This record gives sequence, structure tokens and C-alpha cells, in this order.
Amino acid sequence: MTMKIYIVGSVGSGKTTLARKVAAQLHLPHFETDNFVWNHQPTGDIRNEIDVRNQLFINAVKQEKWVIEGVHIDWTDEALLAADQIVFLDIPVNKRTWRIIRRYIRQLLKIEKGNYKPTFTIFRKMFQWNTYFEEQMKPAFMQKFEVYGSKVHYLHTNEDVEDWFREL
Repeated sequence: MTMKIYIVGSVGSGKTTLARKVAAQLHLPHFETDNFVWNHQPTGDIRNEIDVRNQLFINAVKQEKWVIEGVHIDWTDEALLAADQIVFLDIPVNKRTWRIIRRYIRQLLKIEKGNYKPTFTIFRKMFQWNTYFEEQMKPAFMQKFEVYGSKVHYLHTNEDVEDWFREL
């Protein structure tokens, strides 16, 4: 059985945590759309050229099975189309805010590893990205998902996430 799962959500929604859990449980490769956009270097992240980003993305989507997670829209439509299931983590803003704060503290204390250096600038940007997601991206995703019908799962709470995961 092929299994392709696309997970979408804002900063702090639990995309990466859920994707790692699903990938481990089902033995699927896990991809983060951020890693198609950015080339992580010890001296700092460098944005990939659009052609490079797109090729990395297409290479992942063409695999027989996968979990892809991210917040990007428009250039990721091919994964939405190919996915067996789309999970939209529509977690309340206050919960995402708490998770962003907790993650930042854990990264500063070196308890949690991230793909980026936990600077105060990035920390502040996460709140801006969260607001932008809520005001701009969430409505765009909701509209985009209309054509995918029952393969879209809208999850709002930890209990919703756990229930969906148990049904896999």
C-alpha cells in the first residue's frame, strides 16, 4: 500500500512533531518544505533558487510513499494532488503561541534541536508568521482544500490529532 500524507499548519501547530510520529509509525520518508526552500549551512541558511527548490520538492513527491509537512502554498499543489490524506492542523492561536515560546526556551537551553539558530529575531518573526498565517494563508488553504473533499482532515485539538493518528 502506498501512503502519501501531506500535513499543513502554522508555526507551532505541531506539523513536524506529527510528521515525525507518522513517518516512524508507518516507515515513511519525512520531508519538510522548509528544507526545499533553504540550504542549511553552519554559517547560516541560504535560500535555494526556485528551480532547485522545485526540483527537490518534485523528487520527494515522486517517491512511492512519504510524509511531507509545511506551511508553503501554491508551489506545493502537486503534493496536495498526490496525497492520499491531507491533514490541516488548525490549532488555536493561543496554543500555537505557547508552543512557540516553549520551543524557543527549549532550543536556547539546548533541550530541543531546530533547523535554525534560535535568535530573538526569529522568535519575534514566528509571531508575525503566525498572524500572517491566520489572516492570509489559512483562508487560502481552506479555499484550496475544497476540491479535495474527504481526503482533507481538519484537526483542531490534540485529541483530534490523536484520534486521526490512531485511525492510520
